[in-house]
Amino acid sequence: MRNYGDFLFTSESVSEGHPDKVADRISDTVLDTFLSADPEARVACETMCTTNRVVLAGEVRGPASVTSDMLVERARDAIRDIGYDQEGFSWKTADITSFLHAQSVDIAKGVDSEGNKDEGAGDQGIMFGFATRETERLMPAPLFYAQSILEKIRDYRKNGDARGDGLLPDAKSQVTLRYVEGKPVAATSVVISTQHVEGMRQNTIREMLRTVVREVLPEGWMCKEEEFYVNPTGNFVIGGPDGDAGLTGRKIIVDTYGGAAPHGGGAFSGKDPTKVDRSAAYAARYLAKNVVAADLADRCTIQLSYAIGVSKPLSVYVDLDGTGKDVDEARLGDVLYQMVNLSPRGIREHLRLNRPIYAPTSAYGHFGRIPDPALDNFTWEQTDLVDDLRRAFNR
Repeated sequence: MRNYGDFLFTSESVSEGHPDKVADRISDTVLDTFLSADPEARVACETMCTTNRVVLAGEVRGPASVTSDMLVERARDAIRDIGYDQEGFSWKTADITSFLHAQSVDIAKGVDSEGNKDEGAGDQGIMFGFATRETERLMPAPLFYAQSILEKIRDYRKNGDARGDGLLPDAKSQVTLRYVEGKPVAATSVVISTQHVEGMRQNTIREMLRTVVREVLPEGWMCKEEEFYVNPTGNFVIGGPDGDAGLTGRKIIVDTYGGAAPHGGGAFSGKDPTKVDRSAAYAARYLAKNVVAADLADRCTIQLSYAIGVSKPLSVYVDLDGTGKDVDEARLGDVLYQMVNLSPRGIREHLRLNRPIYAPTSAYGHFGRIPDPALDNFTWEQTDLVDDLRRAFNR
């Protein structure tokens, strides 16, 4: 989104009840179950869900105490927490089958540390991190507001608030913002589609959601009435996996920066932190956020690259998008490389990733989240490098 003139930019988000997010949640629940039993467990879990059926597949290496029956029950608990107890998809009656099997010995050999060899990356790939001063959480504004709308709807639905009466778990949002001189100033359109009980009037839903949007957007940002779209196709009663099959890892732009920054292509959910698709993307966000929080730039994109079985990153690239404040990008990349150990093990230890902290990441984005002190999660959102970065550049 390298544009400092006047333009429109759109991002979307989906709720925890979207079928792909149901799959992500179950995959991350499987991961958390293994990490609870063994912090060094290896997990690559894929989930498919459809009408009253869930299938788990993938590779794992962990203690025998984590059984297929246990994983099935944990998946059922996840579905219940999301809120699905419908005829076509219910936590009580869904047929849940696990086809998880042992991790490939060839992959294990490349990843594991032995002798003088440090732990290698679990796969090759490129990962990006991004931060921008558009919002207090240093996230792109269109995605931030699209996610915030769905989070508030979820809270009303689960807390018994009248503003959530009759709404069901599956929902999507889309927010288009107008930028003037590169800064967001107002919404030009808002789209929300939400599952609801049979017989609910669309005008009633529209009024409920208008209140939600006005609570989320800054004052004066609400779009024109004719650009406020609620359930544009009409009824949305059949939803979730009963309406559309869900798969792990199909919402990678929703999970990251809403299209405002590059994406390396790898999904996150269901992967343990030896997989740099996940851990290095977290590390890149951590570094980019600290750069912006240190006021070295207003925008920062960081790319990391890895090869399977190799511990050190092959490259560290920094792009301040023309917003750097007397900062040399090449030197900044060197400083960041020296400041944080970017090997897979170094990232895991620095951000404390070998813990069961992943189920909350599976919906409403992996970045820009507020950590839960009780869980000590979203550690990649901390800004503890700010002072060191300022000193490195004499600020």
